[in-house]
Amino acid sequence: MGSCLDQYQELLGQLRNQADLMRHSSTLLDAYIRVQGLDVSGLKEHCKGRPGAFPSEDALRRLGRQGFLRTLSVLLRHVLHRLTTLQQELPKAQDLDMLDRVKLTIRGFRNNLHCMAQLLPSSSEMAEPTQAGPGASPSPSPATDAFQRKLEGCRFLHSYHSLMHSVQQVLQGWEENPSRSRRHSPRRALRKRTCRMQPSRRDKRLMPRGQMPR
Repeated sequence: MGSCLDQYQELLGQLRNQADLMRHSSTLLDAYIRVQGLDVSGLKEHCKGRPGAFPSEDALRRLGRQGFLRTLSVLLRHVLHRLTTLQQELPKAQDLDMLDRVKLTIRGFRNNLHCMAQLLPSSSEMAEPTQAGPGASPSPSPATDAFQRKLEGCRFLHSYHSLMHSVQQVLQGWEENPSRSRRHSPRRALRKRTCRMQPSRRDKRLMPRGQMPR
């Protein structure tokens, strides 16, 4: 993982901006359809994602903030693996560069998810589950030929953009100023109160011998 911002508002803003960028089909799906020759009448309609490939917006909201961050990180790890597979099927070098840029964006987004988990209450090192849960892991169905693989690819990318649209909506609902965060944690506040209650060394020197501090 890379370095982390320690300001909640700034980090939340980055996550929102990244999700907003990643939800647009112009960043990946449109180019994939064009490169694979699917941009003709009657074919684009087959690029709709399958229901249940990823959790819905309501399902993501019900996870809670920490659960949302963990689940999304795992889902995007699967997306990265699938993009690597798609990358091997693209015919042109410039298209490989396009996917490389998308994968770099996803890795940066996952790093910010990790950082946000550290700022939220009750956070610890974000451990990723071995699986995202039943039905949540997007896996391709068996493809019998090259054309079918192209359709599977565009359906997957459509589902990916839909996921990021849901993610962006969830993040928009997060409060700008959480009442509790790491810098306002009860443990840190207790340490501050303890420090204020203890007399400083200077105060100790000024006390007459035998006088107890009040």
